[in-house]
Amino acid sequence: MRYFSLLFHLLLVWFLIAVSGLALASGTPSLNLKMLPWAGTTLPYVLFFGALAGLLIVLLAIRGTLRILFVIWSLLVAVLLLKGYIFSGYKFGTGEFKTAIYLIVASLIALPGAWFQFRHTPRPRKY
Repeated sequence: MRYFSLLFHLLLVWFLIAVSGLALASGTPSLNLKMLPWAGTTLPYVLFFGALAGLLIVLLAIRGTLRILFVIWSLLVAVLLLKGYIFSGYKFGTGEFKTAIYLIVASLIALPGAWFQFRHTPRPRKY
């Protein structure tokens, strides 16, 4: 589960960096993600810098330092997905509900994996 959690969040941050980077490069506020609390010209910046912070947190978790940040990041992602897709007035398009459920379930599976990553104590290496 630890590896799934790391892989899920690594793929998520790279996707968010790519999407927000393209939106910022286009120069127009063309990014429209109604499941998130941000909108307009703020959204690409929040996604880009949030994803960069997420990438740093995941890399630190892989190295074994500041792993509590990875638990907090995982919890934040799960809460934003649940709040944005389920507990808001978001209207699903055709076929979008299944994708949202997959994302929510994956983030909820990754959450205990982040906790196990936090609680994991590496064994000393034998040379």
